[in-house]
Amino acid sequence: MAATASTLTTAEELLGMPDDSMRRELVRGELRVMSPAGARHGRVAATMAVLLGTHVRQSGVGVAYGAETGFVLAHDPDTVRAPDAAFVSRDRFEAVGDTEKFWPGAPDLAVEVVSPDDSFREVQEKALEWIAAGCVAVLVLDPDERTATVYRAEGDAHIYGGENEVELSDAVPGFSVTVAELFA
Repeated sequence: MAATASTLTTAEELLGMPDDSMRRELVRGELRVMSPAGARHGRVAATMAVLLGTHVRQSGVGVAYGAETGFVLAHDPDTVRAPDAAFVSRDRFEAVGDTEKFWPGAPDLAVEVVSPDDSFREVQEKALEWIAAGCVAVLVLDPDERTATVYRAEGDAHIYGGENEVELSDAVPGFSVTVAELFA
């Protein structure tokens, strides 16, 4: 029996797919469909997006993006990921412009909220993929544990809880937040 080669999807094909309310990502050409997130996941993601977006708007340091934004992390085969929130510095935004397509590259900060069906390994793998693609920092929020884990380009990861302050100024100038604020 002859082996059949699986068809790889490109970033352009993903961008052209009809909107059927399903969230999709592309990982090394493989299309991944994610079911809608639960209410708690959405609340935590929205809280982070509001806190980040407010800071970015008031400070003018760049642009904040919501969960539907795709970032092209690799080509041939293509990888397009969509974090729950993201930030791109003003200089990088101005160099690319306000594109209708997926953002070409990794954001400075990617935020991932752990879903009930995510495994620790999957979330860590995704965070490290963001870092390898060029993110300065990745913030992983775990609603079950009420923790925030920050991965940085140096390869280190720090877990914060309770009233701890999460300092993210290396990725988003002037931005820090307490873990309690993220899960309020």
